[in-house]
Amino acid sequence: MISLRAPEFWWRKAGATAALLYPVGAIYGAIAKNRMTRSGYRAKIPVICIGNPTLGGAGKTPTAIAIGQALKREGKKVFFLTRGYGGRETGPLLVDLIKHDAVAIGDEAPLLAKVAPTIVAHDRAAGAQFAEAKGAEVIIMDDGFQNPSLEKNFSLLVVDGAKGVGNGLVFPAGPLRVPLDAQLARAEALLIVGEGEAGEKAARLARESGLKVFHAKLGADALSASEIKNKRVLAFAGIAAPEKFFRSLEAAGAIVATSQSFGDHHRYSDADAADLLARAKAGGLDLVTTEKDLARMGGDEKLAALRAQSKVLRVRLALDDESGLFAAIRNSLKL
Repeated sequence: MISLRAPEFWWRKAGATAALLYPVGAIYGAIAKNRMTRSGYRAKIPVICIGNPTLGGAGKTPTAIAIGQALKREGKKVFFLTRGYGGRETGPLLVDLIKHDAVAIGDEAPLLAKVAPTIVAHDRAAGAQFAEAKGAEVIIMDDGFQNPSLEKNFSLLVVDGAKGVGNGLVFPAGPLRVPLDAQLARAEALLIVGEGEAGEKAARLARESGLKVFHAKLGADALSASEIKNKRVLAFAGIAAPEKFFRSLEAAGAIVATSQSFGDHHRYSDADAADLLARAKAGGLDLVTTEKDLARMGGDEKLAALRAQSKVLRVRLALDDESGLFAAIRNSLKL
């Protein structure tokens, strides 16, 4: 699996590099925009899609979990549907946390499966049909907004408040997966996670397109935060925005003595593990990482020591207007 790191110029005002790549992005965007208009399988049950207009992390999985938990409290039989990025299984399969590790199903599926039944399927339509056969009443997709193979009944786009939609250009000139106007036209609402002018700019564009806009924050789980408070730590993460994780550690009271960033979905090697363990021991530091990173180490004996010695800071999504978001979902889906 390729370990990715978004280039910095994506998040700045378009400059020379973006201009050089703009023609490629325009072609890619036109193809992607046309692809989104294709018809897909229409499930017999509501499909909620948690998407991201840009490449990289913005909080899709915590958002999917928060919505899934809320619908479960209302008595709905929720199933998550995910591609299982980075895993070898193509599916459709129902995740079994005893049998399936991140090598098989990727690093998001294990987190989702702790909350509700989770289907991994590269073919989203086949995954939805599998969920229907298993008795699902609502499907929540973690990603897949730009994929047309499965019709969505309610799409919520998630944007990082600090980064917004970056320079507003399409990959590879910028972080957008598809031109923004085409994405807003196919969504029902936008969720800004965290604060920042870039996020508010995206919110203004969404409102102009008729979308409802909501806000949320990612905060540390109280129990895991208590385990690292006032501890000197070596923080490491292979996610799209590791700096957000490091800031969350500091906000939770940890003393980040040193940090190590890896590319998104980084697959740890035995050399990585040896280096991190040695540096932590030499500095008298506690190792701390994310839930996704810890999940990605599962099933690999060479990483057993690193996994055993790493603490995790779990994060939870807190919606500013939970009742408003769920009213929008219920009204759209008639739940």
